[in-house]
Amino acid sequence: MTATPTIVLVHGTHVSSLSWVGLTGELALRGHRTVAVDLPGHGIDGFFPRAYQAPQDLAALAKEPSPLAAHTAEDYAEHTVEVVRRAAEHGPVVLVGSSQGGVTLSRVGNAVPELVDRIVYIGAYCCVDLPSMNAYMAEPENAGSLVHKVTAALAGDPAELGVARVNWRTADPALLDGIRDCLAGGLGDEEFLRLLNLFQPDEPVAIPTSEFTVEADRWGRIPRTYVRLTEDRLIPPALQDRFIAEADRLTPDNPTEVISVAAPHVGPFYRPDIVEIFSRLADRAAR
Repeated sequence: MTATPTIVLVHGTHVSSLSWVGLTGELALRGHRTVAVDLPGHGIDGFFPRAYQAPQDLAALAKEPSPLAAHTAEDYAEHTVEVVRRAAEHGPVVLVGSSQGGVTLSRVGNAVPELVDRIVYIGAYCCVDLPSMNAYMAEPENAGSLVHKVTAALAGDPAELGVARVNWRTADPALLDGIRDCLAGGLGDEEFLRLLNLFQPDEPVAIPTSEFTVEADRWGRIPRTYVRLTEDRLIPPALQDRFIAEADRLTPDNPTEVISVAAPHVGPFYRPDIVEIFSRLADRAAR
C-alpha cells in the first residue's frame, strides 16, 4: 500500500499559515495532504498591538511591548519538529519553507533528518558557509536586495522593542510602493493589498542574528529542492544561487534539485505553476 505524504509548510517572516492558504486548498483538491505551521507568536497566536488598529497611534505603536520579543530560533525549530514528528507517523514528510522559514527548515533537518523525506526551500534562506541570515545580508550577492524599502516602514526601535515592527497598514503611498517593489513586484493593487493584509507587524529580532551550522551527515543527507524565485527583490537570485552552490559543495553526493519560477518573493504561492511543483514533489514522495 502506498503511504500518503504530508507536505509541512513553514512560513516566513511577519506572516503565518495563512500565507499558504491558496496553495493548501489547491493541493487538497488534488488529493494531497498538507499542514501549514503557525510558528510561535503567529497566526492564531499572533499579536497585534492596540496602536496598530485604525486610527493608528504611531507614537504608541513605536513603544508598545511585544510578547514575540521572547521567541527564539530554537523555539521555532522545536515547534516544527513536533509537527514533523506527528506527520511522520502517517507517511513521508516533505518539509517546505519560504523566506526566513528556511532558517527553521535547516534546524529541523539537523535535528530529525530521519523524519524528513525531502526538504524544499522556496525563495528561502539556506545558510551553509555563514552562520546566520544577518551574515549573508552583508555579502555582495545581497547587494540588489530592496529590503530597505520594507524597513522604511518600521515603527519603533527594534533593539528597544526586541522585535522588528513593520507598519503594514500604513497609508503612505511611497511606503506601499516600496514594499510592493521588494516583495510583490508585478502584482496589481488589489492582489497586493490582499497579500499585505495577511502580514502581522512583529517578528523577533533574534531570528536573523541567530547562529547555526548545518551538518553534512544530518541535514545534508536529506534530498533537497530549491525553488528559485527569479523576480525576488528581497532575497536576490544571486544570493539564492549562492545558497544552492554552498549546499552542493557541502554535500556533493546529494546535489540540490533546482527549479526556477519567474515570481516575486511572495509568489503568491497559489500560482498554478507553483502548485504544480508541489503536487509533483508530493507524488514523488509517495511510497
